Amino acid sequence: MSNENGSSPAIFVDRDGTLIEEVDHLSRVDDLKIFPFTREALEMFKDRGFRVIVLTNQSGIARGYFTEGSMQAIHDKIKSELGTLVDNFYFCPHLPDAGCSCRKPNVGMIESAREDFEIDLAGSWMIGDKRIDVETGQNAGIGTALVLTGYGKADRNRLDSEPTIIADDLLEAAKLILSEN
Repeated sequence: MSNENGSSPAIFVDRDGTLIEEVDHLSRVDDLKIFPFTREALEMFKDRGFRVIVLTNQSGIARGYFTEGSMQAIHDKIKSELGTLVDNFYFCPHLPDAGCSCRKPNVGMIESAREDFEIDLAGSWMIGDKRIDVETGQNAGIGTALVLTGYGKADRNRLDSEPTIIADDLLEAAKLILSEN
């Protein structure tokens, strides 16, 4: 699905509550549970030429709840389970009030991904279970999907503006997004 200049659209996807079950400050590989629909959804995106980029705020690092190494072990386990379905992980280790450009809803992680990959933002999407995920996509000027897993049901009522789509989970979001493209 790459365009004439060789770039491909991306699915920027939140980690906790979207790809995997929500665990407050997930720090142990043993507590990791990938949703049963995650593989099928990501396969659908990859089959249509999308890059899959995981964006995750991980303030537990700055809070001292876990180390960057612990987080990396979780990402390694996700990669071992999902293989090449995930192109890369980007994370923000900072506290919410740190003023960094990488913490969602800022677009620093999307900009980093664009430095590493040729990404066509015009066809890209941000999928997540929180208001900040929707705001991240809106700030980047891309399609947005709120999933009702994780914090999605609660955050649906906290939205300042509507996402492009609302879906029960990542698989339904994939079906809706791919039917639009």
